[in-house]
Amino acid sequence: MLRSLLLASAALISAPALANEVPAPSETTAPATAPADQDHQQPAQEIVVTGARPRATADVLGGVTVLANEELTREMRSTIGETLARQPGVSATSFGPNASRPVLRGFVGARAPLLIDGIGSIDVSNTSADHAPVINPLTADRIEVLRGPTALIFGPSAIGGVVNVIDSRIPRRLPEEAVHVDGIATYGSAADERSVSGAIDVPAAGKIVLHADGSYTKTNDQNTGGHVLSRELRRQAAASAVPEIQELADLKGKVPNTAAETWEVAGGAAIVDERGNLGVSVSHFDSLYGVPVRYSLDPAVEAEKVRLHVKQDRFDLRGEVNTGDGFLRQIRLRAAAADYRHQEIEDTGEVGTTFFSQGYEGRLELVQRATDTWDGIIGGQFSIRDMHVVGEEKFLPKNEAQQFGAFTLQSLDFGALKAEAALRYEHNQLTAQADADIGNPAYARSFDSLSGSLGASYALAPNIRLGVNASRSERAPTPEELFANGPHAGTQAFEIGNPDFTTEKAWGVEATLKGAGEGWSFSTAAYYNWFSDYIFDAPTGQAEDGLPIFQYNQADARYYGFEAEGSLRLGQIGGFKLNADALADYVHAEIVDGGPVPRIPPLRLMGGLEAQSDRFNARVEVEHDFEQERIAAFETPTRGFTLVNASVAWKPWGTASNTTLLLSANNLFDVEARRHTSVLKDYAPLAGRDLRATLRVQI
Repeated sequence: MLRSLLLASAALISAPALANEVPAPSETTAPATAPADQDHQQPAQEIVVTGARPRATADVLGGVTVLANEELTREMRSTIGETLARQPGVSATSFGPNASRPVLRGFVGARAPLLIDGIGSIDVSNTSADHAPVINPLTADRIEVLRGPTALIFGPSAIGGVVNVIDSRIPRRLPEEAVHVDGIATYGSAADERSVSGAIDVPAAGKIVLHADGSYTKTNDQNTGGHVLSRELRRQAAASAVPEIQELADLKGKVPNTAAETWEVAGGAAIVDERGNLGVSVSHFDSLYGVPVRYSLDPAVEAEKVRLHVKQDRFDLRGEVNTGDGFLRQIRLRAAAADYRHQEIEDTGEVGTTFFSQGYEGRLELVQRATDTWDGIIGGQFSIRDMHVVGEEKFLPKNEAQQFGAFTLQSLDFGALKAEAALRYEHNQLTAQADADIGNPAYARSFDSLSGSLGASYALAPNIRLGVNASRSERAPTPEELFANGPHAGTQAFEIGNPDFTTEKAWGVEATLKGAGEGWSFSTAAYYNWFSDYIFDAPTGQAEDGLPIFQYNQADARYYGFEAEGSLRLGQIGGFKLNADALADYVHAEIVDGGPVPRIPPLRLMGGLEAQSDRFNARVEVEHDFEQERIAAFETPTRGFTLVNASVAWKPWGTASNTTLLLSANNLFDVEARRHTSVLKDYAPLAGRDLRATLRVQI
């Protein structure tokens, strides 16, 4: 299939183009980045490149976040979840330091897709919180979090938003230098983290660009700012009559079994000229990491120290052709195939369970030529995933998921008034083989869904824009939600799905208010979502095979919340501009007649002060997460915490250079902090004091 797509792309690139054609910006064209001295988080100065055409963030309907340049370097961690965890409306699953994916407005998994240049990561991270996404932040050029109509072109259920990680693994342009080098090296004290990444692009034969990159990260067990177990578990352990259980109450310092070693290599090549580009890349990912121990206070149940060994081989293809002056401006093709495997290794060294997954995904986009008032995109997408679990703790039968979709995004621009509409149809075919080991018969389910979104924004003043967006979405259940029926060592849970689930449906409305000017900016969003047949998992209070049972359920639900951020220039002292910024976000989620939704982040406030100059950038920030007492049945409350972070960035050769040395101190006062969004928050707190040094060089 991919060979056919490659041949089709080659034919498109060979298509004639007008001699005077000027290439229009593509979905992933290099960002028109803001000046190096721009204020921290200036929405109007950032450019979003995901979608039909590059747009300023102020013009995007729905909340939007762009992480790039120095801010990306400062926020970068070994997982995509922790890299984004300090952005508005974003938390993280924090399943220890090695397996953390973003939580967007309280949503995770299929409701908050993770993409690599518009294509899924093609792994099994959706199946469980302990399965790390195969997304390496070290290779990212920029990361965008999008909500609103644009998110619908990537999936019917992206209610929380879409995370799109944009890299340069398949080159898009000819380097100006004979050899372009980008390197980054980091040391972090909290886990004795040592990481290094490098990429090189070389032009050859006029129109060909060759690319290679590699990265390596090694960590020890993570330090924590206090006890390993939560206060309630420590109280129970101290009251035990068993000495070994009593000792758990004093466990502190390091989170056991959290060391990791990860490496990745990739190579790519592309043909680039004025008519478009066509390129491919091949990559290999390898990670061995430990899962924090879920200690049992029952002496008859032995706690397991599970490690996961993840491997993925991946092939990517991208083609773009500029088509002339007709109805279409550009045709884009994006495809990927991946062979994934991970082994869950017990503390004896034996492999308990192995996950196998093969996936294929592709999308074709027809980008319309923009007029003075109208532009848009029409496209189609497919994905196929075959998954097989082997071992004594298998909780899923062998299954296949096929998705085929068609979508369009249309935009109107009348100056003060802008409007967008998106529509997506999707067909899902899910099958599971009969499996006597877990007591499942054969299943075959199919779902058809139609989702749409409509929004508009109006300029209240030259620098202030009010927007409203309404959506109706449908989501087919995942194989895990339908077919799970067995023990899972990584999460220490017995998981049970329901093959009779129906399509999940939701209505949503969002209002935004954004503004920016010389030395100031703000962005706010408030939203409300009504769900019918919402799918969620929750503990039942019962146990099977010594593990707590987590049952998938379906019920009506309501989500609402807000995000707000702003930046203000306070003044200038010498060559330094002084800026203040603040952020707040909140989510309220309720199962109708059933109480709070599990693992919802609490109210959070952040504030920062920053001094910027041509060579130095110093920042201090404070984050306070409030206590979460709105809990589901069998959940435990999570205490609030306050983190103080500080950083200094130095450009030794000024703004004309891309070389930066960054020194930072995170969780400066070494406090004990736990995220309520984490399944393991009572057993695995966040990192304690983390002193980091990062050197980034671009030549």
